[in-house]
Amino acid sequence: MPQEPIQLQPIIERGLLVGVAFKGMPSLFSLEDSLDELARLAETAGVTVVGRMTQTLDRPNPATLIGKGKLEELVHRVKEEDIQVVIFDEELSPRQQREIEKAIADENVKVLDRTALILDIFAQHAHTKEGALQVELAQYEYRLPRLTRAWTHLARQAGGRAGGAAGGVGVRGPGETQLEIDRREIGRKIAQLKRELAEVRAHRERYRARRRESHLPLVALVGYTNAGKSTLLNALTPARVLAEDKLFATLDPTTRKMTLPSGREALITDTVGFIQKLPTDLVVAFRATLEEILEADLILHVADASHPNALGQALTVEEVLDELGAAHIPVVMAFNKIDLLPDGQLPAELREDYPDASAISALKRVGLDALLARIEAELIARMLPINVFIPYEQGELVDMFHTYGVVEKATHEADGVRIRGRLPATLIGRFESYEHRVPGGQFM
Repeated sequence: MPQEPIQLQPIIERGLLVGVAFKGMPSLFSLEDSLDELARLAETAGVTVVGRMTQTLDRPNPATLIGKGKLEELVHRVKEEDIQVVIFDEELSPRQQREIEKAIADENVKVLDRTALILDIFAQHAHTKEGALQVELAQYEYRLPRLTRAWTHLARQAGGRAGGAAGGVGVRGPGETQLEIDRREIGRKIAQLKRELAEVRAHRERYRARRRESHLPLVALVGYTNAGKSTLLNALTPARVLAEDKLFATLDPTTRKMTLPSGREALITDTVGFIQKLPTDLVVAFRATLEEILEADLILHVADASHPNALGQALTVEEVLDELGAAHIPVVMAFNKIDLLPDGQLPAELREDYPDASAISALKRVGLDALLARIEAELIARMLPINVFIPYEQGELVDMFHTYGVVEKATHEADGVRIRGRLPATLIGRFESYEHRVPGGQFM
């Protein structure tokens, strides 16, 4: 019987990390930096990393990823060092996972890759129905082609929890194997989850429609995991969301109002943290959440200035944003955690690559006023210029212009008010019938 997707148990297991570098393949992270991050992921999932192995190859071994000699070394170390979890930094194909497990030949040793590890961590941190559905779908789609020993060892890892997929396992037909039954039932479960997620997405779209009616600009908070996004959200709003020094401490999106220096309000949405080699299945499953970014008027990209590879992390986030189709949305860059830098100053390479970036400490509330001013300036720049003449009987439109737009000049006349200024694109339609175009573009 196929088991429900599971997560790593909160018990301490001894883990061995395996990293591979491929010649001629550019990367924003060195092999050691990537393994350091994998170690933090493993620790987040409850694994104690007791060792690591690395290999440089021209190309991946299609059967085992690593070379024959390195595989033999891996098998030896697993036995000698009492390793319970082997975690590869690259995603393993189903065939590679099966061959590695066959070589280790110990059913008590789990073989995972970075993708499985991230999926399990996400499962631990998804607290809303939407988040849980998204992670569960990604887990099932990832594990479906791995339904051999990989599934059974994950079932044991879950403590033998029975789950039954979508209505339970049916009666086996003539000549049908248990594996075929499992695959069919998991296929049904995937279809069920997609239906449920479609309903969630429809609800989220209705929420977005209501939010657009508020005419408040939306700022999407993005960044590499553990860059301090939640801490910044708490500093800019009364959000009080969980903020911990952990990878993926928060997963479910949070939207709050924040007050800009002029007194205007804007909405700010925290989104899931990014990471290098973000699993494709997870990006697809979290489409509804990540679409919040595409709805934004402005992206606030938060990076950890104190991280040794801050530049690599920032570039990784930019790559993911580009993949999501968000390259057209203006970005304000904020390097966080400057309180952890020796002199509180950004390193030269960050200043050189991001000369307009804000330097802040969300925890110490340093640089936040300047950051808010920069956000407001960018939002105003996104507004559309317009000249209007509004009769006095349409006073609510005058109030709306003052509330949501920027009034550059207002002239009161006998029959109404002439206003020159800027309005959000969502409001332009309300004022088009009152638009007043002056020859030569001068305001009268």
